[in-house]
Amino acid sequence: MAEVSKKIAGTITIPQSLISRIANVAVLEKEFQSTLQKGATEILEVVFGGGFSLAASDIHVEPGENGAKIRFRLDGMLQEVLSLGKETYSTFLSRIKLIAGLKLNITDRPQDGRFSILIGPSSIEIRVSTLPSEYGESIVMRILNPKSLISLKELGLREDLLKIFARELKKPNGMIIATGPTGSGKTTTLYAFLKEIQKPEIKIITIEDPIEYHLSNISQTQVAPEKGYNFASGLKSIVRQDPDVILVGEIRDLETANISLQAALTGHLVLSTLHTNDASGTIARLANLGAKLADIGPAINLAIAQRLVRKICKKCAGKEKISPATLAKIKQTLKGLPKTVNRPKFGPSTMILKSSGCKDCNFTGYKGRVGLYEAFLVNDQMEKFILENPSTAALKGKAIKQGGMATIAQDGAIKVLEGITTLEEVERVAGQE
Repeated sequence: MAEVSKKIAGTITIPQSLISRIANVAVLEKEFQSTLQKGATEILEVVFGGGFSLAASDIHVEPGENGAKIRFRLDGMLQEVLSLGKETYSTFLSRIKLIAGLKLNITDRPQDGRFSILIGPSSIEIRVSTLPSEYGESIVMRILNPKSLISLKELGLREDLLKIFARELKKPNGMIIATGPTGSGKTTTLYAFLKEIQKPEIKIITIEDPIEYHLSNISQTQVAPEKGYNFASGLKSIVRQDPDVILVGEIRDLETANISLQAALTGHLVLSTLHTNDASGTIARLANLGAKLADIGPAINLAIAQRLVRKICKKCAGKEKISPATLAKIKQTLKGLPKTVNRPKFGPSTMILKSSGCKDCNFTGYKGRVGLYEAFLVNDQMEKFILENPSTAALKGKAIKQGGMATIAQDGAIKVLEGITTLEEVERVAGQE
């Protein structure tokens, strides 16, 4: 007999037994079909049970002419998993809006809300966004699962990068910036940093938009632009709270950039994110916002660029001899790799893993993701070079030649040789060098 769901306003409870049963998309479809004659709450349980079991980061409900389709974002890629009829979609939407605290009668403009899901002793927050579309309201639900937060050692860093990151995190002041596009894992990296440095004797304050994960023993604050509380005004208050470490969710404007730089120059360790294509582009981005080069160089300790690639599913992966084309591409990519980076031995007879596909990975050939990184260190020489206002290309060249920086593409090529991912996946995410 199925376990009974406990109904609380703003919260639903999902039985652990349901999540354990849903091992793949095929099982999810069977569970879903068996609940269609039941209520919206039961359907919701199955959808989220499948989302948790399959490790989805987002659930998309997209209405069409004859109903709606549900897609899960699995390892960064959207995959269609279920379909809803018109009536089922309507009741499903109403139920989501009700528990997320959204207004049922508003259908012509976007709304944002949240609710919680209880699984045993764990509480997982769901961030909900609705958007009017041609055939109804589109829903995207972000799953903020605390289990996705990992430690520094679990990020997938090369040994040389792990040592650099650990060393820079021990510094009492300066700025560490994580860069990359949306969905590249910047928040995960910064939270891993916080977990690494968190101690009873230091005070850590974050300002975020929004707070995605609640961390114990850390003061977290969320911006509220409609009330005049933004990153800049929040930072001014935070600095007066005597913090040792400050996490700024994102640097978006000159005022936030200047306050962050000054905090880094006056005895605080500042962690933040920025949207740039590569690590060396951090300097140009801050300068474009209007920050002074004389402040940028001395304040920044480390700029990191990252991307996420899917890992080969270990249950169905096969081995194959490296093709001449792949060998040539990897040779070209690793040309000029700094001597400080361990280069795996490879040649015409090298065996690499290939993705196949099985039930465990939903026939994609990939399961889980890992980061590709490059790290731009600002030492005394680099600080002087920054004052000359060099181009991003010149900064990148100097970081590689004198700073020992391996690029994102080179990190990806190494992970291909190590049997972690495929060259196709690296090229999809990082392009070709």
